Amino acid sequence: MNLFCRMWSSFMLPACIYFIIITINGIQCRISAGGILYPKESESRDVRTLDGIWNFRLSPENDHLTGFRERWFQKDLSQTGEVIPMPVPASYNDITQDKNIRDHLGLVWYDRTFFVPEVWRQNLVWLRFGSVHYTAQVWVNGHLIMSHEIGHLPFQADITAVVKFGAKNRVTVAVDNTLHQTSVPQGYFTELHTHNGTKVVQTYTFDFFNYAGIHRPVHLYTTPSVYIDDISVHTDVRGDTGIIKYNVTYGGRLRASSQGPSCYVDLLDRDGNYIIRDAGSGRLQGELEVPVARLWWPYLMDPEPGYMYTLQVTGLLPIEQWGIEDTYRLPVGIRTVEWSNSSILINGRPIYMRGFGQEEECELRGKGLDYTLIVKDHNLIKWVGANSYRTSHYPYAEEIMDFADKEGIIIIDECPSVDTENFSPALLEKHKDSLSELIRRDKNRPSVIFWSLANEARTHLNGADAYFRAVSEHVRRLDPKRPITMALARGVGEDRTGQYLDMIGFNRYNSWYVHAGRTEIIRNNVVAETSAWHQKYNKPIMLMEYGADTLAGLHLYPDYVWSEEFQVEMMSKHFEAFDILRQQGFFVGEMIWNFADFKTAQSTTRVGGNKKGIFTRNRQPKNSAHYLRKRYWALAEELDNVIPPKNMDHYITSKTHH
Repeated sequence: MNLFCRMWSSFMLPACIYFIIITINGIQCRISAGGILYPKESESRDVRTLDGIWNFRLSPENDHLTGFRERWFQKDLSQTGEVIPMPVPASYNDITQDKNIRDHLGLVWYDRTFFVPEVWRQNLVWLRFGSVHYTAQVWVNGHLIMSHEIGHLPFQADITAVVKFGAKNRVTVAVDNTLHQTSVPQGYFTELHTHNGTKVVQTYTFDFFNYAGIHRPVHLYTTPSVYIDDISVHTDVRGDTGIIKYNVTYGGRLRASSQGPSCYVDLLDRDGNYIIRDAGSGRLQGELEVPVARLWWPYLMDPEPGYMYTLQVTGLLPIEQWGIEDTYRLPVGIRTVEWSNSSILINGRPIYMRGFGQEEECELRGKGLDYTLIVKDHNLIKWVGANSYRTSHYPYAEEIMDFADKEGIIIIDECPSVDTENFSPALLEKHKDSLSELIRRDKNRPSVIFWSLANEARTHLNGADAYFRAVSEHVRRLDPKRPITMALARGVGEDRTGQYLDMIGFNRYNSWYVHAGRTEIIRNNVVAETSAWHQKYNKPIMLMEYGADTLAGLHLYPDYVWSEEFQVEMMSKHFEAFDILRQQGFFVGEMIWNFADFKTAQSTTRVGGNKKGIFTRNRQPKNSAHYLRKRYWALAEELDNVIPPKNMDHYITSKTHH
């Protein structure tokens, strides 16, 4: 198979985008290098899902390249050997009772068939994956149409040239879950000596299970032959007027004689009523003024948090250019973000973040998208009275982010760089690519207030300074309107990277990894270290992680490590420190680790996974959840003038119950 890639730039108009063209045996497929808008039905677009039960098989353990050599992608996977049914989206690891599948390292294969309606023949047909972990190659009807690395972000390609209209088609996906020194995140290999010989196993330092598979929805959708490729918005506020600046880019080929596309925009309120109609005079860039605008506010900072408008963009081509029209509707929240050396402000008001680090996973489905879990988790977030969380340690699903936008939850949006070390030019380019793709996907989301460059990178090592200077400069070029942060783990005196951040976030486990069980050290240690970070960098500071593993149902008093009583006592001492720091004027947030228990690699330091959650893995509260709820609602009452729920305490006497 001859594979040639070239940039398609033979005819470009302003506001058009580039494609990478893959040519295979004379057939061209365009891989989008422009926008990554979520597939949505409209007057000009049709969307179908390919979610469901796919065929699945492992590559042979002793020869992972068998599928390529035998060209499994050119026939039904069932013809290559035994296949098993596998749900999509889902991680494949916990679906079966087979330990070899749970712990598989290397390639796995998926396929399924689908039909493309004859009526789609007049359109472009696109195939989009929300996320495949970690590296994917995709074939349609035996033709390689795209590949992608970075297991938490979407990718797509125009497959019009290879699909059969009005007939059955086949999509085949090869998924490789191996990580290496220049992948993001990094991984390593070790050898095990078994009775069957030497076996290579994946090792990694990040503290979550390396789930793999097709994790997020797979969409088949159409666009016109010339289409809206991307929409970028930036919002501002002038008095009581909201400002929405927009920029629209097109994809597709235009005739050389064409005068080019135009677009008109409408703005609709939350109820679908038109606020502004036919704005823009056909221009691809413009500014809307929204009188008496409803601003996007975080949860509990306003009676109607998460207010979202709809920007309806209608792209037009002149009649002589076939009279093509394309419509896309983008949710938009109007808000501002500002920062200083001591505070973060939304719409001019300082915010104090109280929330969690989280993991995007649960039982059985692993990292597979689950709408039930999305709704349950956000109900728990609101029940606790939190207003924020960090997408540790990778970008979460678009569907999760949609919920955060609508519910008014502040997001620290983190790229998949975890425990980064062995800095190299190749790793740097991958790191920058991951942030480019993250920002391309989430740039319009009002919930995203911060970009987080990494979690617990080895910022004390030689090379860290130049490496993260380059990463931060890259992010600021892409988006200068949001502050940059990072979850730091090294000591204040060791760190070489905080100078490039706008907010210092750090992780510290006093009384757990440091002097286990000694809760009396917490208050002074946290106050002293946080103050030292501010003194060194003169920037806002927050504690992004603190916590203790807690086995639900284990009760020991006086409090003792692993017990529910110890988790509550550990939190209590941190709360004392946080309140001292809040009075100093530069401490802007507290996030406990973790929202819910989660699976990790096998280890003698874990009892079936990480148990630092205030909720169990199936989302039942430990004592700490009720305790944290009291704190977060008390902060909401103090800072946002919110009346706490009436069910905070059970009735004891008339003097204690109001």
